[in-house]
Amino acid sequence: MKPVTQVLVVSADEAWRDAVVGGLNAAAERLDNPYGLRALSCPCDEQALQAVLSTDTKGADLQVVLIDHGERNADTRQRERAVRTAQQIIEARPELSLYMLLEDDSDKLLVEQLASDAVDGYFFRSEQDFHGWFRILAAEVAEKADTPFYDALRDYVAQAKDSWHTPGHGGGDSFKGSPWVGDFYDFVGEEMLRADLSVSVPELDSLLHPTGVISQSQRLAAKAFGARKTYFATNGTSTSNKVIFQSLLAPGDTLLLDRNCHKSVHHGVILSGARPVYLDSSVNRHFGLFGPVPQATIRAAIEAHPEAKVLILTSCTYDGLRYDLKPIIALAHAAGIKVIVDEAWYGHARFHPELRPTALECGADYATQSTHKVLSAFSQASMIHVNDPGFDEHLFRENFNMHASTSPQYTLIASLDVARKQAVMEGYRLLDRSLRYARELREKINATGAFRVLELDDLLPDEVKDDGIRLDPTKLTIDISASGWSADELRDELINRYNIQVEKNTHNTLTLLLTIGTTRSKVSRLFDAMLRLAKDRRPPLTYGRMPEAPRFTRLACLPRDAFYEAGEKLPVLDDSGLPNPALNGRVCCDQIVPYPPGIPVLVPGQVIEPAIIAYLARLLQTQKSIELHGLALHDGEWHLRVLRPEELTALPCR
Repeated sequence: MKPVTQVLVVSADEAWRDAVVGGLNAAAERLDNPYGLRALSCPCDEQALQAVLSTDTKGADLQVVLIDHGERNADTRQRERAVRTAQQIIEARPELSLYMLLEDDSDKLLVEQLASDAVDGYFFRSEQDFHGWFRILAAEVAEKADTPFYDALRDYVAQAKDSWHTPGHGGGDSFKGSPWVGDFYDFVGEEMLRADLSVSVPELDSLLHPTGVISQSQRLAAKAFGARKTYFATNGTSTSNKVIFQSLLAPGDTLLLDRNCHKSVHHGVILSGARPVYLDSSVNRHFGLFGPVPQATIRAAIEAHPEAKVLILTSCTYDGLRYDLKPIIALAHAAGIKVIVDEAWYGHARFHPELRPTALECGADYATQSTHKVLSAFSQASMIHVNDPGFDEHLFRENFNMHASTSPQYTLIASLDVARKQAVMEGYRLLDRSLRYARELREKINATGAFRVLELDDLLPDEVKDDGIRLDPTKLTIDISASGWSADELRDELINRYNIQVEKNTHNTLTLLLTIGTTRSKVSRLFDAMLRLAKDRRPPLTYGRMPEAPRFTRLACLPRDAFYEAGEKLPVLDDSGLPNPALNGRVCCDQIVPYPPGIPVLVPGQVIEPAIIAYLARLLQTQKSIELHGLALHDGEWHLRVLRPEELTALPCR
């Protein structure tokens, strides 16, 4: 399909506006026009913003906006309105390219004072060089649509070079003709296997020291996501978090972290040797969901720990809850604390006004995003965005290279390049479709009478209801309580009978994730399945509440110190099948994570108390669908690794 690119010409001067639209469209007919540029007309008032936000053909295909600043003798209010329109447009859709039409350079000074960051270029309105303007706009679109790494990879594969280097399958040749594994060649595809290359190909640059096409692609990504620097990661956001931790924290440095952060954050604490201050998150006890850390808790922690170097938060959460980040980040910065935001589930937010502001727009120093979760990148493909004014690029690169593979998968890098291009060129249209499907599914699922999509007020724990928390509408949490189904039964019925795989479940909810890959057909099939299951409803169940995770206790030593000791393994249950009292007061060596939801109940160095032992015992005995990561199976029983008394005595006190 050939792309269509709309250029919106905004001016209060109707005659001049029509002349520009006509001239640009005439140039589009005569000149090379691979992106299908076409100019449209719009008055310089609220209609311009409406056009930018519209999801019809005009708004969906819009890539460039030309705003006329007006003649020198025009009404001052009209000229100010033109600048204000520019600000509103770029605030709503920062991925659009914005050009201003000026009388002379004195106008440019005024515009730059008001909207310098928003403007990509200028034309002088009296010149009316429509062919020249068209070429510049076409080049602007071509730059946005460029995929330097993907293009280089595709071109290299097309050259059909003989492979005398890694990987061992030689571009897929080892699979061909094999009676044992030949089907893998057909399943994966020839192009994918030919694109599985090694660092021996200099044209494809180096992820560990990019100076060519990878560097170019990362620069385009930084511009798209509003970062000073962007780095591609092929080991997921898990590795991205660890890289930032090791770059910002030295052994013994204090950091503040949301206890319900992803386990990679807790692994980063171990690797960095930092001294963590764990912030207990809010909890929705009825649905077994973890929410954000209350603002009051964050504020108190910042005041109590003036020595803290870093604050890390997760926004949005797995269930779509978003912090009001701007006041939190301002508070941290005032105390000299760097802010990292794990945006693994929120990498799409930049490209639709309903989802913004992003963490970077709120002032975060670092944001990590799982591009593969919500955009079109392959699994494991992530990005690290940097806006830290004190960024030490050399130190960051050394830590990045410590974790990155020297043999990165090139198709993952290509998918990041393509995902960025798609987000910039059509992300608004695709996300608007996803949001529309989300609203539709809410209405249809609620209409079944057996299932109900939870709203923000349902999800928010009481302690954060005044914290300005917002909800990502593309994550639907469904209360199944009235249906009579258990969550495990319902999940199994959906996958086995209707071929529908949900994102996750708790004891009384299901979570659905809508992305730019959600289609009308998928929405229809899901609703049909929910409707049929609603008709099979049973008497409502009395759900046993999930055991409530105990609050954080205290650290006896640094997590790194506890983790690297040998320790000893003690059973979670005693000979009578009861919580083992021998664990009381001992210090854990490992991270113990019930999954789902994936929130550590113990971290290395933490003192174990009776409530924690009882919690783990109850999970082992009653919650068969919950995995307990970090426990050791020994002689058929689950054990916990704890410090020996002499090991604890020898370690530095916290």
